[in-house]
Formats: sequence, structure tokens, C-alpha cells
Amino acid sequence: MWDAMGDRTRRAILERLAEHPCPVGELAAQLPVSRPAVSQHLKVLKETGLVSDETVGTRRIYRLNPAGVEALRDQLDMFWNRALANYGAAVREDAGSRDDQGHEPGIEPEIQSEKHTEKKKEKEKK
Repeated sequence: MWDAMGDRTRRAILERLAEHPCPVGELAAQLPVSRPAVSQHLKVLKETGLVSDETVGTRRIYRLNPAGVEALRDQLDMFWNRALANYGAAVREDAGSRDDQGHEPGIEPEIQSEKHTEKKKEKEKK
């Protein structure tokens, strides 16, 4: 699924299908690639489960597949939740390494204050 998302044209197709279902010809008219190329991209997206199609008369109408998009979203949520959990653990670890006044152990408060002042001056210069 993620491999399919790595292609710029496929992402553009998904963006357009998110707006509304449409046939290959309409998609091709909006993209800088040929109609056969769009068909090949749609085939890949369909194989990954991100796109589905239905025949309406003589045309095939493509649309986003809600189940495929939901699976993609679930994976993104999992990555995001892990990143937040790791960040929270790092913050707690950092907070646990400081004393009640927020000073790092083994470093004199005056030195820490000087470091803070130096960092503040550097930010102001930028």
C-alpha cells in the first residue's frame, strides 16, 4: 500500500478521487500523463485496495475504496501514537533527571542559568 503511495501521479489520482468518483478519461484530462498510464496507475491502486471500480454502461467509474483508506489511516494512526508515546517517555525521562527546581544533577544552578541565558541570546540574534 505504501509503495503505491510513493508515486506522485498515484497520489494525484487519489486526491481527485477523494473529490468525486470518475472515469479514466476524466482523470487523464486532469493529469500530465496519458490515458493508458492513468489506467496502469489505477490498476496498481486497485490491487492495493485503495481504489475500487464499477461498470456504468460502457464506462468504468473509479472511486476511493473506504476500507483501503481506513486501513491506511489505521497504519498512520499507529505510527502517530507510537511517536507520541516515545515523545512522552522522553519528556518524562528528562523530567525525572532534574531536581525539584528543574536543575540537572551534577551541574551547578549558576552554570545552568548561564547556559539558558546564552541560548536565549542566540535565539534573539536569529
